[in-house]
Amino acid sequence: MVDVGGKRETVREAVARGEVVMEPATLRLVTEGSARKGDVLQVAQVAAIAAAKRTWELIPLCHPIPLTGIAVDLAADPGASRVRIEARVRTVGRTGAEMEALVAVAAAGLTVYDMLKAAERGMRIENLRLMRKSGGKSGTYVRPEPAGRRGTGGRARGRAGGRRRR
Repeated sequence: MVDVGGKRETVREAVARGEVVMEPATLRLVTEGSARKGDVLQVAQVAAIAAAKRTWELIPLCHPIPLTGIAVDLAADPGASRVRIEARVRTVGRTGAEMEALVAVAAAGLTVYDMLKAAERGMRIENLRLMRKSGGKSGTYVRPEPAGRRGTGGRARGRAGGRRRR
């Protein structure tokens, strides 16, 4: 692991996004709440929050960091036949929260897949990416986002341990 002991503590935030692409009939199971395993977006949201909190156990060289807030939004996008996922993670510390945000989105996508795989095995988890990070010595990074791919539109929303900021 990298020694971060000499770094000063700052407020750090990271935002990641991704999508799960599926057939329209499969997405209808999400929007109508008729998936056999239950509320897909709510369960995926809980999975994302839990995964973010345990990132250091999943990624070998990640530091365990105290998270001050996690917000996860999932939304069905019928026009593109996908579930859009966004995770926002905050901490006050010596290292960033990018990996926690990315792991949260990945876990949410995998949970959506797991809950719907009986209906469709050909779903794809796509476009897992860091959108923004702030804080720390390297400052702010913002990924340029093409028009038409902004946010999740929000259906399932949640937070753990902090306020949601937009």
